[in-house]
Amino acid sequence: MTENQTWVPEFVLLGFPVSARTKLFLFGLFSLCYMFTLFGNGIILGLIWLDLKLHSPMYFFLSHLAIVDISYASNNVPKMLANLLNKRETISFAPCIMQTFLYLAFAHAECLMLVVMSYDRYVAICHPLQYSIIMSWRVCTTLAVTSWTWAFLLALVHVILIVRLPFCGPHEINHFFCEILSVLKLACADIRLNLLVIFAACVFILVGPLSLVLVSYMRILLAILRIGSGEGRRKAFSTCSSHLCVVGLFFGSAMVMYMAPKSSHPEEQQKILSLFYSLFNPMLNPLIYSLRNAEVKGALKRVVWKQRSR
Repeated sequence: MTENQTWVPEFVLLGFPVSARTKLFLFGLFSLCYMFTLFGNGIILGLIWLDLKLHSPMYFFLSHLAIVDISYASNNVPKMLANLLNKRETISFAPCIMQTFLYLAFAHAECLMLVVMSYDRYVAICHPLQYSIIMSWRVCTTLAVTSWTWAFLLALVHVILIVRLPFCGPHEINHFFCEILSVLKLACADIRLNLLVIFAACVFILVGPLSLVLVSYMRILLAILRIGSGEGRRKAFSTCSSHLCVVGLFFGSAMVMYMAPKSSHPEEQQKILSLFYSLFNPMLNPLIYSLRNAEVKGALKRVVWKQRSR
């Protein structure tokens, strides 16, 4: 294994095999989605920062989710937009590996953050009297830091296993960014260890967290049904249903992408799945939370009214 086999100068991103007119249409559509992602998540971050009523553990974790979504989309979408405008889009080896690393790190961080948010809702609804003690700011900070740390460490394991491989071939990645499975297809060595680690990581980062989320929400559902107040039941159900929508969108698309048999998903279908959870999911998260959350809508009205009254 020589150095020029392993450290290839660049990869070619094939992107979407469509006509030039369709590429321009997709460029406009994806640009709008990306701008809405930045705007929507930026609004949530701004509201949580400016409105004192949103200075609670739930919105502390929601702010981290917004940061993850902005970072996740910004890691993948700009390169995809450039790909749509250029006939031949290339990316050097080091930036490609860095993109893969950040893509995995932010994906892992979102999984873990969604689990932490479900735990927060479980404590708030099932143990309301002990909520302020259990979810202290020290605990919240520890949970957030632990989630980020584990996310980057797991991504680092994948990247270390990738850089040890030799790449000798056409160096054409049939994707719109350096997605890990598409990169591994270019390796001219045994990648069974890489695939095994990916599957193990999926069990740890997808199946395990999803199971915890489902158990938490089963307990939450039982607690909601025991709430005597109709207003309290409605508020609890609205908050939890919005979180379940986000969980279903992200975990569902990720598990289909990485845990379903690959023979049933052609490469073009995998691109669509990747597009869903790398662009559409970060765009939909702030929309789901803002439309189904009365506190966020109330905070927006208060901030707008405060700005007008100055």
